[in-house]
Amino acid sequence: MMQRRVLALAIATVLVVPTVSRAQSTKLAHLVPTIYGPEGLFVDSAAPLPDGSTHSAHFNNAFHARFSQFNAALASQLSSLPLPAPSSGFTYTMDATLGVFTRSTQSFGPIMAERAETIGKNKWAVGFAVQHFSFDGIEGIDLGELPAVFTHDGAAPGGRADVVTTSTNVKASLTQQIGFVTYGLGERFDASIAVPIVIADLSVTSDATIQRLGTGSNTIVHYYDTGGSLGSTREYAKSGHATGIGDLTLRLKGQAARWGNDNGLALALDVRMPTGDEEDLLGSGAWGVRPFVATSFGLGAFSPHLNLGYQWNGDSLLAGNVVTGEKADLADELAYVVGADVAVGQRLTLCADLVGRYVIDASRVATTTFVGLDTAATQFPDIKFEQGSYNQSSLALGLKANPAGRLLVVFNVLLKLDDHGLRDKVTPLLALDYTF
Repeated sequence: MMQRRVLALAIATVLVVPTVSRAQSTKLAHLVPTIYGPEGLFVDSAAPLPDGSTHSAHFNNAFHARFSQFNAALASQLSSLPLPAPSSGFTYTMDATLGVFTRSTQSFGPIMAERAETIGKNKWAVGFAVQHFSFDGIEGIDLGELPAVFTHDGAAPGGRADVVTTSTNVKASLTQQIGFVTYGLGERFDASIAVPIVIADLSVTSDATIQRLGTGSNTIVHYYDTGGSLGSTREYAKSGHATGIGDLTLRLKGQAARWGNDNGLALALDVRMPTGDEEDLLGSGAWGVRPFVATSFGLGAFSPHLNLGYQWNGDSLLAGNVVTGEKADLADELAYVVGADVAVGQRLTLCADLVGRYVIDASRVATTTFVGLDTAATQFPDIKFEQGSYNQSSLALGLKANPAGRLLVVFNVLLKLDDHGLRDKVTPLLALDYTF
């Protein structure tokens, strides 16, 4: 009876899809590209053109037209958010002599990696995890102070012209509530499914300043009308919130070789389904397939392990242009985890892992310097966009505690080791795991 109740709870956990809720109608992925409005950055102007028409004070920059790179970076992160391993901390093998299942490992296994052992035929594991990301940097640039310079449309080559400088503060956070179920289809074959419920929050605030490199003290050519007075600055702001199902991941794992009770090699396959709404930053918007190998060794209480795989990704709006609806290929990557777990007594396992991903030919952002066309060649900080590959690595430190029966309480922190891609300094995770 107890097993049926736990199984029913597990099925309910992974099948319930909450209603998406938002603080406003704008989809989250549209906030950054459209922060200045659907047509770009305009300032007010009272200067007439020679034909008597109104001067168009329109300023252009790749920040508006191409800062979907932020969405692409976020999509790349969403496509490979480090999930806790869905396999059970308790693994079993059949003792042919006694005719019963016996535990095959001393350790409860890694947190952010798979080990080669399988759960055991007809065994179940169910779990629930909560993981929070609060992104603070992209390619080493502080998300609180993203600089960009906007140049005037139609400025004469070599001529002096005003520019608009901006400093943009992007606050982005994601919380994943992950339900997962693992079932032992055979003595050496497991199937798992992980269903994340994602809570996404994004706010964008940009301070724009007119730099009068060409018009000097003439404040009526370009200005901001701030309620009756003419000014040189204006603040733009947008924010949004969304909650809903993320991208489901199906994992199949088979043990290809075994030597001893807790040494082996497994072949596995992850299939990520684009079930999350990418325009609300709840999913990557692309199918993903990741075959990988997992090997682990039991050296008494000490168990080293290694995972190595390659992830193919499909096309996503987030990698293209959400404003125009154009899709582009989401960058593929090589994924790896190397580490060890150590059993401390009968009820505690300590875990440490190096979690890495080599992202291939991805959209990247870098800082640069804009030089004005005025006599003084005034300089302003700016950003540029480029394509390139990078390696992103993090250190995972955690523990698994067994307070009673076959229940495990899991805690882990993910610490960034570099500034490549979209980053969070510290990512905490808390999980529960039960095997029957």
